[in-house]
Amino acid sequence: MPELKETSSENLQRERWHDETLRPALARQPERKTHFQTVSLEEVNRLYDPADVAEIDVEDDLSYPGEFPYTRGIHATGYRGKLWTMRQFAGFGTPEETNARFKYLLKEGQTGLSVAYDLPALMGYDADSSLSEGEVGKCGVAVSSLADMEALFVGIPLESVTVSQTINAPASVFLAMYLVVAEKQGADWKKISGTLQNDILKEYIAQKEWIYPIRSAMKLVVDTFEFCALRVPKYNPISVSGYHIREAGATALQELAFTLRDGIEYVDWGLRAGLDLDRFVPRISFFFNAHNDFFEEVAKYRAARRIWARTMRERFGATDERTLKLRFHTQTAGVSLTVQQPLNNIVRVAIQALAGVMGGTQSLHTDAYDEALALPTDKAALIALRTQQIIAEETGVANTVDPLGGSYFVEALTDKMERGAMEYFDRIDSMGGMVEAVEKGFPQREIQESAYQYQKALERGDQTIVGVNKYVMKDEVQEVPILVIDESVRNHQIERIEQARAKRDRGAVDRTLAAVKQAAQRGDNTMPATIDAVREYATLGEICSALRDVYGVYEEPAI
Repeated sequence: MPELKETSSENLQRERWHDETLRPALARQPERKTHFQTVSLEEVNRLYDPADVAEIDVEDDLSYPGEFPYTRGIHATGYRGKLWTMRQFAGFGTPEETNARFKYLLKEGQTGLSVAYDLPALMGYDADSSLSEGEVGKCGVAVSSLADMEALFVGIPLESVTVSQTINAPASVFLAMYLVVAEKQGADWKKISGTLQNDILKEYIAQKEWIYPIRSAMKLVVDTFEFCALRVPKYNPISVSGYHIREAGATALQELAFTLRDGIEYVDWGLRAGLDLDRFVPRISFFFNAHNDFFEEVAKYRAARRIWARTMRERFGATDERTLKLRFHTQTAGVSLTVQQPLNNIVRVAIQALAGVMGGTQSLHTDAYDEALALPTDKAALIALRTQQIIAEETGVANTVDPLGGSYFVEALTDKMERGAMEYFDRIDSMGGMVEAVEKGFPQREIQESAYQYQKALERGDQTIVGVNKYVMKDEVQEVPILVIDESVRNHQIERIEQARAKRDRGAVDRTLAAVKQAAQRGDNTMPATIDAVREYATLGEICSALRDVYGVYEEPAI
């Protein structure tokens, strides 16, 4: 294929346009601003033309869909063969309430499940812990033991429905619970597919929900890689998440760079543990944000595929195309949603979701318009799902593969994203890797600075949020019904924990918890012992406490 090289004729045409058309137009009507920027505060040129893509080689940098470096997509037919999975994130209150929401969304056309757990679960505490008071079931579903997990998936066949679990520090415990529930349903672990978020690095970087010190937590992640490669081969044991990095204030480029470099770190740790590259890396998936700047987001996704493919080939020597292909889930930007004029959020979400689709996402969650106020109501969750369905069925954007491919603007942005990410890789590599960079506070400081600069841009009016710093309605009336989770949820959950404890064999529980400790102390894979403990109805808090006794807890240094 020919390279996209600028010719002298194109140079002359550009100069002619500037002199004959642009200059008189600017004399008649000056532009609205002195400079135009993306949401990430990156400058945007007035016009993009062949000069901006002169260094791009069509064969090496773009190729065709389904072919290296996968810039144009990992599937040759795009969405013509199969639509993205519509995987709405859901979870609140009791397992029974969340189970009902799952079934409601599946009935309305959702094609995959995604579990939101509450804060005590994310931190490894049971609902009856004094540290859980006031938080049980508030930001997700309350799950403390196998009994809760069984109630969560009643009537949902885990062998045939893919489920994503957003859980990180105690992820291995929740994987164990999930597998035991599947086992009780009679499912074959080798047929189960789904995803465990399990991305502990981004917790230290951005979301701040950790338990153990970094290196011990990384060992638990690698344990899940090894276990799934042997016993649950269709399951994704990690979803490397840039979403929370972006929500913390990172730019699109920082989200891209830090997420992919986290992925590289997991690959490094897996290889050092003796895992086979082509057995565990194909099951690593990714999770990106979809923010407001449409073209910047599309370029980010396209660059992500290209960077991952090249890195796997050049850095790790991968040849298996499954190892080279980056698969990712997208969620619209929760941080972009506003309390002011909340129905505007429907529009924001639609545009963000469209960016994810135009960028070739494998699955998608669309936020509900009321999520700046509370967890979504049934009505708001349904509108969010319908947004995806309208994009899929009515807009025509799924009719062709990589519809923005070849756009001067998009290709220039994609190339710029790649170059910027590689510069970050070099800086992190010089520190010794991502674990060392996190310990030094490098990505944390970079994100803090970006968040600060964006806030200043909002306050200056350089960036606009409709209804917040422009088009404000002073007499705005809020009439949005919200979902309220009261303290009765905690009482319900405490009662279930007490019932589960009363029925179990205390001696068996103690033996399995001791085995979890021994596996951690010896450096063995902790998954088999964790599964045995879950089978005996050891609680989340008990298992995490056993691991805390061995690993200790993480304390964040001042940054």
